[in-house]
Amino acid sequence: MTYLTQRTTQQAADRADEQKRAAARSEERRAEQIRTVLEFIRCALAAEGVAHARPPQWDVGDDWYVTARPAMDGLRIAEKSIELLCAPGLHSPTTAYARALNQAVWQERDEGSLAERLEPFKAEFLAAARRSLT
Repeated sequence: MTYLTQRTTQQAADRADEQKRAAARSEERRAEQIRTVLEFIRCALAAEGVAHARPPQWDVGDDWYVTARPAMDGLRIAEKSIELLCAPGLHSPTTAYARALNQAVWQERDEGSLAERLEPFKAEFLAAARRSLT
């Protein structure tokens, strides 16, 4: 009888430990996803700043380009990190927002406000991020 009691007690303790480890892994994963989303937001804001500062004429190597290139590289890396580490439902809005930022930075400006053109993509990304993290 003692053996059965000890075995049952040990199995219960093992299950409890495994549940604790699973909960810790889950919380660690969520924290990693939050950090990844925050890094993308930081990079997106940097890219937006670069887009707003874009001069009418620029050349590779000038001061604006020297700022823009690393900002856009960081955005691309952050976009791929979202794809790798976050929920699949977040990939499409992230890519759409990153592409809109890329166009805002590198292509000629059309009529209309830069903020107005980016806002729908930003709003969709933020809504998807909120859903994926709840």
